[in-house]
Amino acid sequence: MDCVGLPSGWKREEVVRKSGLSAGKTDVYYYSPDGKKIRSKPQLARHLGDVIDLSAFDFRTGRIIHSALRKSKRSKGMRHDSSLALPIRQTASIFKQPVTVIRTRPESRPKTDLKHGPQEQPKQLFWEKRLRGVQPRDVNDDPFVALELPLNMQGVGPDLTTENILQSIAAALHVSNIPVTGQNSSKSIQKNPGVNMDANQPKMQPNHVETQVFNGSANLSSNSPVHDGL
Repeated sequence: MDCVGLPSGWKREEVVRKSGLSAGKTDVYYYSPDGKKIRSKPQLARHLGDVIDLSAFDFRTGRIIHSALRKSKRSKGMRHDSSLALPIRQTASIFKQPVTVIRTRPESRPKTDLKHGPQEQPKQLFWEKRLRGVQPRDVNDDPFVALELPLNMQGVGPDLTTENILQSIAAALHVSNIPVTGQNSSKSIQKNPGVNMDANQPKMQPNHVETQVFNGSANLSSNSPVHDGL
């Protein structure tokens, strides 16, 4: 039968499948005026070329869908212009009324005391434990005599040896720029040392060195043989 959606001379044929799982379904074929059999819409478009626009042609029914044709014309009429600004959603004029803001809490302000530049690296707690088993030796490969803590210095922290406490004191004296006073909250450290330990202070209880101790150390240094030799 003639196809109304194609140029004159085109025939449309429906063939009902008689066997298989798809029995009862129909296949649609088109025949050109010269007798060529067309099995799909892409094949039909290649055969016709620019003779007819098949964008609104329904291959199944052989008719032109006018709603699709109007939509296609609208889409072709629009052109994308990169210079156009994106649409901005605006409130209707009927809602342009003054608004009073009522705050139930103090207005939050941005925090401005941010530190710029290189930041101080976080310090590891109980780093002294990594030095266990490392012992200094002299030129003859003999170990140095281990130092002992003064009686007025008591260590603070879990499972720390005397050497570990001395190492933390030496590091604080040579590296830190703040006064070395020891840990201030020894009782809370015993409950939770990982949280309450001050990483900027050595692992010892608060200690106060009086002026007489400094004077005695200065006298011992001035009377030493090394000082006399200089």
